[in-house]
Amino acid sequence: MTTTDAHHAAPAAPRAREVVLDAAALTRCRRRIHLDHDPAAEGAPQAPPDPVGEQRRADAAAHRARIGEQLAGLPGRVVVPPGSHVERVAATAAAVAAGAGYVWGATLPTAGGRSGGAELLVRLPEGGYVPVIVVRHRISDPGEGALTSAVPEPSPLAAAPDPARRVRSQPRDLLRLAHLHEQLAEQGWGPPPQPGATFGGVIGMDADVVVWHDLDAGLWPVPGDGVRSTLAEYRVRFADRIAVAEAARSGGPALAEPSRVMECRRCPWWLRCEAELLAVDDVSLVVRGEMATMLRAIDVTTVAALAALDPGPPAPIPLPDPVFADIVALARARRSGLSVVRRVPRVVVPRADVEVDVDMESFGESGAYMWGTLVSYPGGAVEGDEPPGYRAFATWEPLPTLDEARSFAEFWQWFTAVRARAAATGRTFAAYCYNEQAENRWLLDSARRFAGHPGIPSLGEVEEFIADACWIDLYAVVDEWFLCAQGKGLKRIAPAAGFAWHDPEAGGENSMRWYRAAVGIDDEPPDPVQRERLLTYNSDDVAATHALRTWMTSPRVEEVPLAADL
Repeated sequence: MTTTDAHHAAPAAPRAREVVLDAAALTRCRRRIHLDHDPAAEGAPQAPPDPVGEQRRADAAAHRARIGEQLAGLPGRVVVPPGSHVERVAATAAAVAAGAGYVWGATLPTAGGRSGGAELLVRLPEGGYVPVIVVRHRISDPGEGALTSAVPEPSPLAAAPDPARRVRSQPRDLLRLAHLHEQLAEQGWGPPPQPGATFGGVIGMDADVVVWHDLDAGLWPVPGDGVRSTLAEYRVRFADRIAVAEAARSGGPALAEPSRVMECRRCPWWLRCEAELLAVDDVSLVVRGEMATMLRAIDVTTVAALAALDPGPPAPIPLPDPVFADIVALARARRSGLSVVRRVPRVVVPRADVEVDVDMESFGESGAYMWGTLVSYPGGAVEGDEPPGYRAFATWEPLPTLDEARSFAEFWQWFTAVRARAAATGRTFAAYCYNEQAENRWLLDSARRFAGHPGIPSLGEVEEFIADACWIDLYAVVDEWFLCAQGKGLKRIAPAAGFAWHDPEAGGENSMRWYRAAVGIDDEPPDPVQRERLLTYNSDDVAATHALRTWMTSPRVEEVPLAADL
């Protein structure tokens, strides 16, 4: 949460540094950096640790351990043993001094305001090391052009353009590699000028290749100033974060004030920042990020001030006029205590004789373990139709598993049969989801990964369905016809239609914990109670989209105030 963009912040003046930052600080909210280093904030209430986040960290550690086992055969590899920070730094320094070809589990000395370590250090032929990090997310997409090498050959000198992969943008990975590059240089462990000297590698969740990044390549757009390299972007951000932290530590004027951003949802300091924002009616309670920064630049700092503006053109900030009118309406809705208002007098939602609501459940990047459906017949059922109601297609084998192919194939065959029967009986058909990005991603990914397995559609079949007008994203419908002062997520908007979930803890993050217990990931017996909990949660999600659609096409929606009337 910050009102100052790092691109415009002045680097800190040279002085003895009192703070040390790890690579995570480079993508972290600047206000969080301030509070983490402000002595006055010590002991202040914070949100409890996020169990989902803790589990993700544990999963990432297990993933790193598996990759370490895969790389056990690297020639000349030295493994830094467990121990204290001092012991691990000493072991890393000894391996580097001995000229080890590879150093696994390296912990680098804390110096120059930087701390951190690399999963792997790779020695180049003319001396010096480049970093390789191991992450538990996907680092490439289908396409071409990524620079990759085989995992058993983790060297930038072995890398070549990949005809099957393109780089997936992961700024946090790039900035961590730059952080490690600077740490290695600080110790004199970086490579002298030679091929590959400015490269860093990443092994992702699939662990099928190492993706190599040239940290000197121009990738980062700079407003009005072209692009700059990852190393240049890193140095600007690091200087800015150090300045923020040192100002907080020394009690100087704060360089980062509270402002709502995406990170707030999981930040331990959000309770404190939210109270401060509410106390001053901060404009970021309605519009976050750069939009809030633009409004502050014209002295619109509160929700009340935004609500008082004329929504008509021309907009006073560089936004399209309709967008600016919307944010004024959102501010007025918040001031009136309204969570939802209509943009238009009449809401239009495509309907059909045969309707299927679809909701997919996935476990991180590991796969989609459930496809839930709710079939209904607004135009009337006929003999031979599938019974109306909820039906789920799931695998309860821990992901990743080939049984996912079986459950997806069963879903697809059932789903396409319902669609085909509607066409054969002269009835219209529509299928609905909420925010199609997730469903489309796993529809396509499942077709790719399980191609050739029984019942799996071709990629072309899936792409044809996604492009068909019968596949309707209700999120896009809501976005078109409504303004939502508290967000447009299904859990936010469905209550306006009178819908409530059975489980008070229903939510995507919590479902991750339930799934772990349901399939026994943590060396515990599978828990059938959690399986039922997930089925109930999924059935509520498809019931919620059905209820939302029904509400939007009923006279009750006219009870929602019009934005123009606020």
